[in-house]
Amino acid sequence: MTKNQSMKSARIIGPNEPLAISESETPKPQGNQVLVKVKSVGVCHSDLHLWEGGYDLGDGEFMKVTDRGVKYPVTPGHEIAGIVEEIGDGVSGISKGDEVLVFPWIGCGECPACKVGNENLCDAPKSMGVFQDGGYSDYALIPDSKYLAKLDGVDLDSATSLACSGLTAYNAVKKANANSPEYLVIIGAGGLGLMAIQLAKATTKAKIICIDNDDKKFETAKKMGADFVVNTSVVGSISSGTGSPIEKIISICNGKGADSVIDFVNAPQTVKTALGVLRKRGNLILVGLFGGSLEISLVTIPLKSITIQGAYTGNYKDMIELIELAKKGVIKPVISKRYPLDEANNALEDLKARKIIGRAVINP
Repeated sequence: MTKNQSMKSARIIGPNEPLAISESETPKPQGNQVLVKVKSVGVCHSDLHLWEGGYDLGDGEFMKVTDRGVKYPVTPGHEIAGIVEEIGDGVSGISKGDEVLVFPWIGCGECPACKVGNENLCDAPKSMGVFQDGGYSDYALIPDSKYLAKLDGVDLDSATSLACSGLTAYNAVKKANANSPEYLVIIGAGGLGLMAIQLAKATTKAKIICIDNDDKKFETAKKMGADFVVNTSVVGSISSGTGSPIEKIISICNGKGADSVIDFVNAPQTVKTALGVLRKRGNLILVGLFGGSLEISLVTIPLKSITIQGAYTGNYKDMIELIELAKKGVIKPVISKRYPLDEANNALEDLKARKIIGRAVINP
C-alpha cells in the first residue's frame, strides 16, 4: 500500500448534524501500532448517544459528551472487526492478513483500574470511536497490537458485537452469577438482552425470566433459552387472577422473588419493577443508558440487604473468553441489517427509530 492512499470515513461533525463522509490520508502504523482494514463495524446505541451529544440524566438534566472529553469531529464505531493491513516495526504476535477483533476500551495505563487490567473502567479513557477515531472508516489505526484478538474463524460481522454489546452482557451476567442465582430476571429483549439470555443459559444454573413490553420479542427470547417470559405492559385483572407483572414474577420465583436482576433498559419504570421483584440478599445490575431518575425507598435497601451496581462493558480478558464461547457456538449474535459506509446516517436513524431487531453493521 502506498503511503498517500486515501481512506473514506463517516464522521460526526457535531451533535445531531448529519455524518459527513470525508477523505483523508491513510495513516502509517509506527512502533506498536497496527493498521486494520475495517470489514465490519457494529452500529451501537453508544454511537447514537455520541451523535445526539449526550445522556438524559432526568429532571431536565443532560450530560454532554463534550464534558466527558469528547472532541468533534470524531469518527464513531467501537465494534471493529477486520484484517491486519500493516504493522509497526515494534509489533509481534500479529501478522498482516490476520482476522482480528479490536478491544476498543483503551485506558490511560496509569490509573488504579488500568493497573489491574480493567481499562474499560479507566479514569481518563481513550476509547476508540468515542475519544479517538473509530471504525466508521475504510481503515482504523489501533494504538497497540495488545488491543487485538485473533478471530480464528469467527464470522467478522457476528464478531463485532463481542467488543461491546456482547462484552457488556457477559460482564453483567458474571456479576449476576456472583450471587449464584436460582432465578435470574433479564429486563429487555433487545440485542443485549438476547445475548445475555444465551450467556446466562451457558454459564449459570439459573432459571431465566425475560421481561419486556413487546410480545413480538418473546419468541426469540425463548429460542435463546428464556424459561419464562412476562409482558410488563399487561397488568392482570382480578377476574383473570394474574395480578401485576411484579406479582407474576415473584410467583414464578416460588414467592420469594428473584436472586439477581439485570436491567438492560435502566429507565425509571424498569428499575422500579426490578426493585419490586428482588428477594432478600438480591442484586440488581444496571446496564442500560435509557436515562432518567428515580425516587427510592431507602429503608428497604438495608432491610433486604440488596446490592445495586452498574456494569460497563468488560475488560480484554472478558473479550477473549467471549470469543472462545463464540467459537464453541454458545453464542450466536443476530446480525439483521447491513449498510455500506455511505449509509451511516440511515443506520443511526434506523437505530433511533427502533427499526433494528438484533444488531446492525456497517461494511465499509
